[in-house]
Amino acid sequence: MLLAVGGRWDIAVAAWVFPVLLLRFTRLSRAWSGALWIWLAHVGAAVFWVQESAIGFNAVVLAGALALAAVQTLPFLADRLLAGRLRPVPATLVFPAGVAAAEFLITLLSPFGTAYGSLAVTQHADLPLLQVVSVTGPWGIGFLIGYVASTVSRVREHGDRSSWRGGLVCTAVLLGVLLAGGARLAFLPSEGATVRIAGVSPSRTVTERQQATLARFADGPGGVAAAPAAAVRPVMTAVEKDLLAATRREAAAGAKIVIWPEEGVRTQEPEESAAIAAARAEARRSHVYLEIGVRVYSTTAPAYGRNEALLIDPRGTVLWTYQKAHPIPGSERFTPGDGHVPVVRTPYGRLADVICYDADFPALMRTRADIMLVPAHDWKEYGGAHTGKAALAAVEGGYALFRQDAEGVSAAYDDHGQVLATGDYFTTGRQTTVAHVPVRGGTTVYDRIGDTFAWLCLAALAALTLTAVVRPRRPAGP
Repeated sequence: MLLAVGGRWDIAVAAWVFPVLLLRFTRLSRAWSGALWIWLAHVGAAVFWVQESAIGFNAVVLAGALALAAVQTLPFLADRLLAGRLRPVPATLVFPAGVAAAEFLITLLSPFGTAYGSLAVTQHADLPLLQVVSVTGPWGIGFLIGYVASTVSRVREHGDRSSWRGGLVCTAVLLGVLLAGGARLAFLPSEGATVRIAGVSPSRTVTERQQATLARFADGPGGVAAAPAAAVRPVMTAVEKDLLAATRREAAAGAKIVIWPEEGVRTQEPEESAAIAAARAEARRSHVYLEIGVRVYSTTAPAYGRNEALLIDPRGTVLWTYQKAHPIPGSERFTPGDGHVPVVRTPYGRLADVICYDADFPALMRTRADIMLVPAHDWKEYGGAHTGKAALAAVEGGYALFRQDAEGVSAAYDDHGQVLATGDYFTTGRQTTVAHVPVRGGTTVYDRIGDTFAWLCLAALAALTLTAVVRPRRPAGP
């Protein structure tokens, strides 16, 4: 399970193996003592993920780990309590329905989205399998993994003709999903016109100088906001000039859309209008659509600022100002935005925008767009894993996605989740990612029906529970 937590050391096949082993354990244990051990195992996995990703512990992270582990334990407990009271076919469905329902509840009720607790994100590189999320959302992959585990467990426990027939059905379902996904990739490729998009981040030299200067203020964002302009403005201006120069360079090379990372420009509140004016002038001069990430330092507590993204058109007009809808729990104190994803029509299709962690919330990402711009800001231990997960959003929404990550891995994906370009901040000299991105997206089943599959899993689990309660317990044996 430690190799299937959505971190940098994930091995995709591990996500298919560990549920088989844990399910076997619970079926051989007493219901409540087994559930306690499963909960402890999930707590351990959450702690491992936090350490692996270099997130750092705080009260919110600890509370989240304990709560998420409890939700992730419920499918195992449901299988232990209900499967013995049901006929073979419905008994096999308890665990997969429980896995999908638990993952859905985590994103619906918690502030963590799919950042942790989703098995689908461990499969982001398996493109044929990944296509199923265009119908079911990420819950479909969790269901399939749970279905395989439940089926293998039944075959292992009983080994009769009925269980082997169930195994053949499960194999046929899984092969059908993979074949359908492969056919979608082969026969419905992303074709047509493309637009050259460049993602630019400031150079490491100016970034590190800015970080060193801002770190001197012990009060954090509030201290930076209250600092004398002469103490912080030079390093902030150096980063801004670096980004403007990179924008000009990429526009001259043919880019029509340029995206800066999350918090690409940092500015005290009185200087915000000047920073935006400089970006507007560059968009006019270079004749590009320019997406800029801005970190505004304000003296107003408790947020002490804003985390914004602005899209500027080639005439220098600001088309939107979007505020991050999902600040990172325990880490960011920004006031959340309204969660309305902006969409504008351009000669290069419908452009939309969210910021970094927002992309971990499938409901927010279900937007009719052709290209989704995602300015982001991660760190070395988590940037690659976080960007890889963004492929799911592209497939779910049926749009291309460009994620420009400061101090992480940047990538562009088409609407099938195929990588168009990628760049690692820590291994490249120039912090630029360039891709020719399709300007026309498509409508997916998931975009139209939303989380219907997840709600059906919840309804199925409720129906199976009711059936098990009113049905006498089956005698032991095949």
